[in-house]
Amino acid sequence: MKAAAEYHQHAEECRLLARQLPEGEQRHRLLETARTWDSLAETREALIRHHPELDTDKASSKVQSLSE
Repeated sequence: MKAAAEYHQHAEECRLLARQLPEGEQRHRLLETARTWDSLAETREALIRHHPELDTDKASSKVQSLSE
């Protein structure tokens, strides 16, 4: 599962692309996609708060430090 930071990054990329477009359907869809990515990030953050054992970022860093 991706980290919330990745979801936020995708949202920011959508907003950057949207800024380059004139008002219209494509811009609207990119901004809507950005909101969806942000919502996914918030959901992921809430999930980790309630179930810290699912935090794959911490798990992967533990595995990485063990292999060093």
